[in-house]
Amino acid sequence: MAQGKGKLSKKGNKLPAGATKKIAKKKKGNAVTRRPNAPVKSKVATVNKSKMKANVTKMVNAAAEKQLRSLSKHTPTLSAAQQRAAAAPTAPAVSKK
Repeated sequence: MAQGKGKLSKKGNKLPAGATKKIAKKKKGNAVTRRPNAPVKSKVATVNKSKMKANVTKMVNAAAEKQLRSLSKHTPTLSAAQQRAAAAPTAPAVSKK
């Protein structure tokens, strides 16, 4: 004889309608629960990373702009206005105080 649950007949295999509705409504929780009093993680590394990315982007953009301007100065297919714009100096860099 089987211990625990006895054999279920094919008719008795189904759950009642109320039980299936409860199962459908129940939401799964988070895989990892966080402590409400956990220490706050430092954001210094993330801030430094974003600053470095911004600096690299500025340097790459400046180099690309300089290269494009030098190419456009020597290209005779540009109109006079385009050549003046290419020869114009870039905006001065903002100095930090």
